Order: sequence, then C-alpha cells, then structure tokens
Amino acid sequence: MPFSGKATYTAGATLPEIAEDVSDIISIVSPFETPLLDHLGDSQKSAISTIHEWLEDSLLPNTDSVNDATIGDPANETTFTVANGNRFRIGDQLKLDGKSEVMLVTNIAGDDLTVTRQYGGSPGSTLVNGNVITIIGNAALEGDAAPASRFTNRSRKQNYTQIFTSSVEVSGSQLAAQTIGLADELDFQKQERLRELLRDLENCVINGYPSSTDPQGSSTVRRTMRGVKSSIITNIFEPDVSPLPSGDGINADLLNEDVLNTALRLIWEQSSGQIDTIVCSGFQKRMINNFISSSQRFADDDRKFASLVDVYESDFGVCRVVMSRWMPPDEILLLDSSRIDVLSLVSRSFHYKPLATSGDSELGQLIGEYTLEMRNENAHARIKALGTTS
Repeated sequence: MPFSGKATYTAGATLPEIAEDVSDIISIVSPFETPLLDHLGDSQKSAISTIHEWLEDSLLPNTDSVNDATIGDPANETTFTVANGNRFRIGDQLKLDGKSEVMLVTNIAGDDLTVTRQYGGSPGSTLVNGNVITIIGNAALEGDAAPASRFTNRSRKQNYTQIFTSSVEVSGSQLAAQTIGLADELDFQKQERLRELLRDLENCVINGYPSSTDPQGSSTVRRTMRGVKSSIITNIFEPDVSPLPSGDGINADLLNEDVLNTALRLIWEQSSGQIDTIVCSGFQKRMINNFISSSQRFADDDRKFASLVDVYESDFGVCRVVMSRWMPPDEILLLDSSRIDVLSLVSRSFHYKPLATSGDSELGQLIGEYTLEMRNENAHARIKALGTTS
C-alpha cells in the first residue's frame, strides 16, 4: 500500500514548512590571485609624490662601431672613422667583434682613429663599415701625466602613481538582516572589492601605459602608471627574428630553450642584470614545461606523473617561473626582480575610507595609489609574437 501520511513533499515543490538548508560556505570562482605581486613582495619604501623619480647611472662604454663607408684597403687601413670618437684614448687596444686582430690607437682626431694594425703580431683581418669594436683596455706610458678625466651623467627616470578605487554601500536593513555564510555584509563587500583592486593592480603593473598627454594628470586626464611591458625598450625579441633563433621546427614561433637562452645571453652580454624571474601565461608555461619532456624518466611502480618547471636554471642564472593570467598569451617577460618595486604613495596603500551618507545606508570607499619603479630597463627583456597553438 503506498504511503499516504504527512511527508516533506506533501506541501508542494517550494517546501514552505521546511527550514532552508543553505551551506555557510560562499564559493568564489572568479580569478583574483596576484602571483607577480606576491613574488615581488612588499616594497620597503613609499613614493612621496604623484610623479615618482629615481636615478640611473652607467659606466663609460667600452664598445663602439666603425662608421666609415670609404675604407680603401680593409686589410691595411690605419685611419678610419668611428661612431663615437670620445669613447677612445691614445693607447687603447682594440679588437673587432668576431675577429682576432688587435689594434693600438696612436692618434685621435674627432671621430677619426689612427691605429697600428696587427698589434703585437696578432693575426690580420678585414676592416668593414659597421664592425663592432671592443676596447680591450688602455696602456699608459710610464711616468706619463694623468689623462683627462672622463665621467658619465646620471639620468633621472620617472613613473606616475595611479589611483585605484571602488565604492561600497550597504543599506541599514541589509546590515540588520541575518545573512547566510557571513557575519557582516559591509566587511564582505570590502573584501570582495579589495580582491578586485589587487587583481587590477597586478594587471596594470604588467600591461599599464601612461597617458600620452598630460601624464601627470589633470581634472580631465586620469593618471596611469607605466607597466613592465611598456618600460622595456632595449631588449624586445621575437623568435626567428635576428638575433633570436627560430622556435620549434614545426612552428617557428613556438618558445623553446634555444630562444629563451639566446635572450638570456643577450641580456647578460650588455648589462649586469641577473634575470631571476620569468613571467608567462598558461600556454607559455606549458611550453617551458616541455623543456624537460625528452629527459623525463619514471620507474615502473611510479604512479605519479609530474610535468612542470617552477624554477629554470641556465648558465645565466636561476629563474623562478611565475604564471600570471594577466600576461598576454604570446609573450613572456624576463625580469631582474631586484630592480623592480611596486610602491604605494605614502599613506595611500589600500585602505577603507568611510563616507558621509544622506540616507539609511553605510557608504565607504576602498582606495589606494601605486606606481612601478623599474630600474635599468635594459636589464630586463620581453619576448613577443610567440606561437600560441602547438
């Protein structure tokens, strides 16, 4: 005989007589992690102006190039023009890039050098317009007077602070009502908006550009910071575009170890930067993981398969691989994290500011003001136009 008594379903589909069964856990699926900010850590200093500046310096250069299209006898020419004659001194030993010949500078007239070819019996070579010249070192005469002093001028770099803000407003009734999964609606809204602002801060640190007009801001121009990508000018590489080699043999623009190591070497050759961070998207992270695929070995009873690279060690340093979903999928960044700081304007790190209300509600504003200090942009690199399909 079928059941005909009182049951939970007899009141209908809405179950008006039954207490609601709602979990106290509020689950959030939207991404809000900030792996690059976490990796860089909190700066030990603050910006003290909306225009944040710092100084950079460099040593006197020890390289130049031949700038002479009228070389008559490339094997024996002893006087030729260079791009920057003021980089040389009489007594400098010179070496052409990729060649074994050593030359000694005997006279300088503006940008024209007079040299002794095949100095010290070094093998001869041909002198070609555009040759890169390296100054090996200067030999002074015994008892000679001190040479004229030389120096470099420090350069001032700058970036702008950017204001990040979001409002929170909760009605009095909502604050009084008992809610599921949380004790205070206002605190919960603060937490959610703060997560969004931190997410946006990391995105701007990577991808931000300053305004091309009135970057310091005005009543109509919003002040925006220059991010890492737009700060890098010198070292922007593409696979299969000189000086980088091609990528994978099937798809020439795919990231591989040759491409990555060539970029690391080029940075090492022209700066003292120590690349310790690789920032990449999910796709490029998988390409880096593939570096070890050919050398993986597993025991017969090993039930765990691991295929990931969190730290990449090469001849040019040990790099932490940071995967950020805010990186463009076809690029990676090679960074020296010791030269990067994300700073708040003094007393303007993210905080909550209560605002006056005109009604039955609690109103406030989450606000923070930050900038990026990225020193010596040529100590970092950006590899772009990478393949995103394999």
